[in-house]
Amino acid sequence: MSETSLQIRTLAQLAGGDSWRLGLAHDQAHHTLIWVTRGQGRILLDGRRRGIGPHNAVFVPAGSVYSIDLGAQMLGQAIIVPDGTPLRLPDLPRHLRVRDVHVQSELAAIIEAAQREQSQGRPLAQDALEAHVALMSVWLRRQIAQEEHVPIQSTAGERLTRRFTQMIPQHYTSGAPMAFYAGELGVTPTHLTRTVKAATGKTAADLLTERVIHAARTLLETTRHPARNIAHHLGFGSAAYFTRFMQHHTGSSPSQLRAGNSGKRTGRPAVPSRQNAKAEA
Repeated sequence: MSETSLQIRTLAQLAGGDSWRLGLAHDQAHHTLIWVTRGQGRILLDGRRRGIGPHNAVFVPAGSVYSIDLGAQMLGQAIIVPDGTPLRLPDLPRHLRVRDVHVQSELAAIIEAAQREQSQGRPLAQDALEAHVALMSVWLRRQIAQEEHVPIQSTAGERLTRRFTQMIPQHYTSGAPMAFYAGELGVTPTHLTRTVKAATGKTAADLLTERVIHAARTLLETTRHPARNIAHHLGFGSAAYFTRFMQHHTGSSPSQLRAGNSGKRTGRPAVPSRQNAKAEA
């Protein structure tokens, strides 16, 4: 099913059997509403890293950087909404912990009805699905308006981290060094690194690197573009450097990743930025 259409997926389907699809920092061209029904995990969203669990609703607007570390027992649904769909949706990322049982049941019922509509394949299914998603949008905006869901005031560090993550989608393909991001934000690279690490548990270079790896793996596995073209698109000076970069970060070459022989590792590798990796090569 194309991501240019409304659709409901499970979190397992969203991950596609590979932890990197959700576990690496990335952004998408569509909006995503996530409803967690079971289990615990961690989410990076809007410049903060926090816990996520049952009856949590997460809205990720198109172009917002996020990642989710799914716990072993974590279950839920993800509603994919193409950007430009004529639905009233929030402009900013939101993470809501819904405690009211009736409110929880209300959203669960709407999602269940939408899933039935999607699975039956009846005429005008997308129209019906849009109506269900419109109700989800109303539910979401009603919850955001509740006093209990007013966001806590961000720290200066969280605000800086948010601004940095907002820059990533626009610049991660440029190959720009960390000094560029720090300069645009009016801080030193050292300060940016320490601040992002405190807010997210990862350095600024980690997040930038993750976004590049996510894009590279997605392009390698879903397109026929030659590795050298992907390398150029992502700001690498040469295909050889791109190969060394991917080998270092994933344990596999671009050709192995494309063939599905990903040589998965456990955990997140501690890796340097592209600039440092280039210096070491």
